[in-house]
Amino acid sequence: MTHKLDSLLQPHSIALVGASNQAGRIGGMPLDLLRHFGYAGKVYPVNPKYQEVFGYACYPDIESLPEAPDLVVLAIGAEDVTAMLERCHAKGIPAAIVYAAGFAEAGDAGVALQRPLEEFASRTGMVVAGPNCMGFANLNLHAYTAFASVFRNVPVQTGPGRASVLTQSGNVCSAVFALMRRLGVPVSHFINTGNEACVEFSEYLEFLAQDEHTDCVIGYVEQLRHGPRFIDAALSFARQGKPLVIYKAGETDKGSEAVRSHTSALAGDMALYKAGFAQLNVIRGTDFAQMADLAYLSGFRQRSGGRRVAIVTMSGALGAILADKLIGAELDVPTLSEALQRTLREGIPDYGMVSNPVDVTGNVVNSPDFVRTIFKALAQTGEVDVVIVYAPGYLLDRMAETLVDICGQYDRLFVAIDTGAAQCRSQLVEAGIPVFDDIGRATQALAPFCHWLARQPAVERWAALRARVSAHGAAPVLPARLNEHDTKRLLAGFGVQTVAEQPAADADAAAAAARAIGYPVALKILSADIAHKTEAGGVRLNIQDEAALRAACAEILESARRYDDKARIDGVLVQVMASGGVAELIVGVTHDPVFGAALTVGLGGVLTELYRDACHRLLPVDDIMAADMLRELKAWPLLDGFRGRPLADVESACASVAALSDAAAALGAQAHEIEINPLQVRARGQGAVALDALVLVRPSTTSQETHP
Repeated sequence: MTHKLDSLLQPHSIALVGASNQAGRIGGMPLDLLRHFGYAGKVYPVNPKYQEVFGYACYPDIESLPEAPDLVVLAIGAEDVTAMLERCHAKGIPAAIVYAAGFAEAGDAGVALQRPLEEFASRTGMVVAGPNCMGFANLNLHAYTAFASVFRNVPVQTGPGRASVLTQSGNVCSAVFALMRRLGVPVSHFINTGNEACVEFSEYLEFLAQDEHTDCVIGYVEQLRHGPRFIDAALSFARQGKPLVIYKAGETDKGSEAVRSHTSALAGDMALYKAGFAQLNVIRGTDFAQMADLAYLSGFRQRSGGRRVAIVTMSGALGAILADKLIGAELDVPTLSEALQRTLREGIPDYGMVSNPVDVTGNVVNSPDFVRTIFKALAQTGEVDVVIVYAPGYLLDRMAETLVDICGQYDRLFVAIDTGAAQCRSQLVEAGIPVFDDIGRATQALAPFCHWLARQPAVERWAALRARVSAHGAAPVLPARLNEHDTKRLLAGFGVQTVAEQPAADADAAAAAARAIGYPVALKILSADIAHKTEAGGVRLNIQDEAALRAACAEILESARRYDDKARIDGVLVQVMASGGVAELIVGVTHDPVFGAALTVGLGGVLTELYRDACHRLLPVDDIMAADMLRELKAWPLLDGFRGRPLADVESACASVAALSDAAAALGAQAHEIEINPLQVRARGQGAVALDALVLVRPSTTSQETHP
């Protein structure tokens, strides 16, 4: 299968404009690396100053080349780049790498310099990497186009690669690559994206997803430029069982930018990145060493595993430490069944723990054959997914043959931690058993890897849901403005339950509505221009009679006019005074500039932003996903009978969340934000109802946004 980036990342001939005969210069280092590592393709240095560079014939200009190479590397100044690209395109060269800095990253002058480069790439279709890019390396082809000394300073790679490094920083690319090679991880591609003026991060991901020599990608991003494309690429990795590990820089919170809805305040930039990564089964990197360890672990991804871990140690203290670290990383260390404990107890003294962690004690030295019984029992049981074996070197050596034999019979993931100097490490690794020499590093990498293994079915399920929802027809057209009553009628059409209410233009109509609904009632200002009614003094609760209703109506209308004298007032909304709620939730949909439509569920009411108890998902969301979201909330116990409280109607709450997701999917980007706050969740069997709702319609001038 061909890809538009083939010439860029798999070149069989390379030209370098601005060639140098000095290995320490950016125009010389790639040529030195190509010669040193034995690149088999044709190499064409270009510089009128030289006849030969590093043993390669050097040409005076691009027009003098005997053929159009797959790739040209430009080691020239920023001001000369676009003109040179025009000449390269005229020569028929399909791809280029631009080293030069001084473009968009350099302020207004650089932006002005980058614009014609972008226009050139758009007009010609030439694939241009960078600018401000260190260059690449395809280690399988020995095609080095990067000015990076790191390739000479790490263990030489002799076999084919299986992992690739993709970063928005050249220095990060070098640092992570070096750590991976020192762990013995074979690398296929070394890619740093630079300014991404013409080729952005997710396009490289698309290439690597279909690359037969890439089973894992280790990445670094500061900002994704095309969320929908990233989602598709990440799902491609997930479907193929290829781990995608990304360090996202910038722990920023954009909540302060929220103007109109609480949901925007809760769905901050980093919160959506974290939620989106988990939903797409992207492993979040936390530091470079952990990312390199995850690349190492990815070589064992075919073993079966999950969140439930059994710990086998020769030390009670080490078992406790490992349990604390794993549980702290949200893995399970389940208590083993009594039947399994009896099996283990047959060879473990009474003072050794068998419930999990399993402390085989120093007695393992006296009865090494019993180790087989332990490992076989843990490999067969349905009570755990992963087995961690901690043993100092000489004990691990004694158990190695048994471990190898058991892992040959069963595909359960076994992981060894050796704080000594075991001689069997390579033997274990070849048998599919990763080996770590540090407890901290082992747990930092193993925990997210186990979560990745466990999430695979959920990601497949969401991908199928997303495909079904994307197949829906044209969206209904929204009016320019919707007040609360209009919004509730709209959402009711998708299955959101509401309470009895009537709009009223004045006090007389309000009184008639209250008589029809029955006291007590709640009274609210009805205006599409006033999003936060409480702040505007536009809400009165528990009104008991007509006199109080008329007084409240006058107060509300006056207060709303003072709050915003330009707001269009449609009257008031008379609503039955809802009671009997177990909890109040906020459920909202916003359109993130990167990922598109995202749904937030949190603790609702007027204190929503104070508690900030919320979780997020990319759309679409169904009732099963909604249940997972509710269980993630710190407020979940309020729904689950905390201290004698009634059990909430969680099923109805989940149905409401799914209905809002359906509404958002149907309305598309024209509904800029949708919010139910609060969604009153009542006792089990009594439902969940939207007491207030808001839709912000996107202005027609921006209605062309294409995010899903």
